[in-house]
Amino acid sequence: MLHGKKILLGVSGGIAVYKAIDLTSKLTQKGADVKVVMTNGATKFVTPLAFQAISRNDVYTDTFDEKDPEKISHIDLADWADLIILAPATAHLIGRIANGLCDDLLTTILTATQREVLVAPAMNVNMYQNKAVQENLSKLASFGYKFIEPSEGYLACGYVGKGRLEEPINIVKAIEKHFEPKILPLKGKKVLISAGPTQETIDPVRYFTNRSSGKMGYAIAQVAMEMGAEVHLVSGPTSITPPTSVHVYQVKSADEMFEQITKLYNDMDIIIKSAAVADYRPKETFNNKLKKNDQNLVIEFERTKDILKYLGEHKLNQYLVGFAAETDHVLEYGKNKLVNKNLDAIVINDISNKEIGFQSDYNEVIILTKSGKQIKLDRQRKTDVAYQLLTSISEELRMD
Repeated sequence: MLHGKKILLGVSGGIAVYKAIDLTSKLTQKGADVKVVMTNGATKFVTPLAFQAISRNDVYTDTFDEKDPEKISHIDLADWADLIILAPATAHLIGRIANGLCDDLLTTILTATQREVLVAPAMNVNMYQNKAVQENLSKLASFGYKFIEPSEGYLACGYVGKGRLEEPINIVKAIEKHFEPKILPLKGKKVLISAGPTQETIDPVRYFTNRSSGKMGYAIAQVAMEMGAEVHLVSGPTSITPPTSVHVYQVKSADEMFEQITKLYNDMDIIIKSAAVADYRPKETFNNKLKKNDQNLVIEFERTKDILKYLGEHKLNQYLVGFAAETDHVLEYGKNKLVNKNLDAIVINDISNKEIGFQSDYNEVIILTKSGKQIKLDRQRKTDVAYQLLTSISEELRMD
């Protein structure tokens, strides 16, 4: 699988560098052509000579050390690789590439490359869980970077937790999987996804909304595209950059979302309604700003259209998926919604858990299907939840 593959290994400065030597050895034994680029910090742990001896290639450490005067190293290496691996990827390296910095040879290569990049983080558990680090990882995911999650265990600092560089043998398996012929289980399918919140106007200044970030729906859109689908994303207001090659329709209110979804509905094969649509809106809206006074303000609300119920009632051959964000009796309410809305599947999550849900990059869900399947997914990245959900849908469609 790896024979003759050109792999560029980027190594940054952490104690896990010793595993990168083992990784280099395993890749070369598989027949891969490995070139190593080291940050300055990495050279403090292991000398370039160690990687040179194992890879039997020059090791690159300095942007200004041009080994071949006929080539510009960072452009040549960026184009040379079939795949780039960052192992270990420290918090510092992740932060630099997430923010577009190219202040050494490795980050300059990453800025110049068009190849896929696999990132294998390694750091202290508290550093890994730091909000800035998690935000930088999310940024890289939105840019198209792929991840080999760190494992849990005893860390060099003495802590026990998630942050260990994944074992080289498992990194090799991930690399082999990358080079497997791509299976596109949703090729030829049209997928409609709704995401984000809605905003219901009160006056020119104020509106009612909810806590949805849109991250789950956007993750589903990204993965569906990677699985070969033609993706249509109807999105409420979010700050997320939409995935490339996806048809995006921006809406604000529940009414606008209803109109856009129903306009597309009959042409779709799969509909995944992950948006958090307002159930109620102000009965009266005001053209001018409401001025405050000494009295309490009472606003009367009216029901919005139940988009999911409408889709279930007008379903032809579409596969319809709903979401249920609950705080109690999550399984019971989810099962009722699956039946009452005439769904093919429902994704249930407990939003009382602050480590998952709306603003988090992680989710923990139960997928129930009309056919009787119940799939429990423990806490994991929303992109991984999206992959498992779409895989389940594709399997059910094949059964039909």
